[in-house]
Amino acid sequence: MLTASRPCMFVARLDSRTGSTPLARYMLRAYLCGLPSGERHGDTAELLLGELFANAVQHCDAPDDRLIEVRFSLVNSRLRLEVHDAGSGRPSLRAAAPDDEHGRGLFLVDQLAERWGCASRPGGIGKFVWALVAPMPAPALVTV
Repeated sequence: MLTASRPCMFVARLDSRTGSTPLARYMLRAYLCGLPSGERHGDTAELLLGELFANAVQHCDAPDDRLIEVRFSLVNSRLRLEVHDAGSGRPSLRAAAPDDEHGRGLFLVDQLAERWGCASRPGGIGKFVWALVAPMPAPALVTV
């Protein structure tokens, strides 16, 4: 049973490579399948996790052999996503030019997450970026 005082948390460490992004999204889908109303977070959460994970792979200044950690938990009906890396850089919003091929991921996170932020990891090595995802409204029942 999930409670506000003891949320069920999922934690995994993945290789720091672009090919790990689909695996991270798959793990999130599996996690959400085990939650009541988990499907109400699915599409937005997968998109945001993919963006956060891809940013960690692309922008992390840590050695390539360092793993990226993902964490998922449900807290008071909000899905909390975290992506931990050993890098020192901090994410920042920037305006992408119309012809830029990159640079819109954090804008999506900013627009679709209820809140997001970045904090230092306990122990002082690296950081984690987190996002809170509100559930989508339940579909209306149609009576015929």
